[in-house]
Amino acid sequence: MTVDAVGEFERHRSKLFGLAYRMLGSVEEAEDVVQDTFLRWHQASTVESPWAWLAKVATNLCVNRLTSARARRESYVGSWLPEPVLTGGGALGPLDSAEQREFVSMAFLVLLETLNPVERAVFVLREAFDYSHREVAEVIDSSEANSRQLYTRARRRLANARVGSPRQADQARRDLVESFLAAAEQGDLPGLEKVLAEDVTVWVDGGGRVGAARRPVSGLSQVARYLAGSLNIAGPGVRLSVAEVNGALGLLARAGEELVGVLVPETSNGRISAIRIIANPDKLRLSHSGGLSGS
Repeated sequence: MTVDAVGEFERHRSKLFGLAYRMLGSVEEAEDVVQDTFLRWHQASTVESPWAWLAKVATNLCVNRLTSARARRESYVGSWLPEPVLTGGGALGPLDSAEQREFVSMAFLVLLETLNPVERAVFVLREAFDYSHREVAEVIDSSEANSRQLYTRARRRLANARVGSPRQADQARRDLVESFLAAAEQGDLPGLEKVLAEDVTVWVDGGGRVGAARRPVSGLSQVARYLAGSLNIAGPGVRLSVAEVNGALGLLARAGEELVGVLVPETSNGRISAIRIIANPDKLRLSHSGGLSGS
């Protein structure tokens, strides 16, 4: 492989990671797909359109991985959540619009799990990479008509399961998250109840590796007690800080230099309506550009 070929691949590496992560919801698996794509690129002869070739290879690698991942996630211990990504530095590409941020949010990535692998590929290519149906059809080796059908079906399924109310303004959301942080740090039960919605739900992904609720906890008082007591977010030596996680404000929990949890609140109508907590060490130990530990 020539230096120029390596350089061409490197120009697309970040974009390929963004594609693979949106498909898989896993930083580690997305990195594996990027590496596997590079190996195939290394073996390729003449390629007329590098990005089109790379995107097709990466997408189909993701489709294959998703097929086997479904069985693993069905037997996952507790709630499965996507691996978090710090997005303030552009790890997933431009997130300038509310829609772009929503499409990489924890809530939406969980929602994408309801699609079959090919539907997910069609939706991601159309929505995140602005592919035409002709281009999508070339990637999935199908017809434009089938691409349209798959896209329509995916959008309908997602619309039926769509969560939440319209997003709040950035400053209002920040104020709410910071009020939540202050109450959580102090174990302030009344303070938590002031910022939580009546029907709030918390999901915790411990992967069976740490003590965590294995089923969702729902209801204002139940969630407030869980956060203030059982979860003990701000235990001795643990500090919380605000960061942009998957396009939204989240909280990083650190014990010394070790990242021990990521909390991503979802807000609507002036309250926190959902919280997703990633505490599985396997999803918190990565230190590359897309991960969290080195941030």
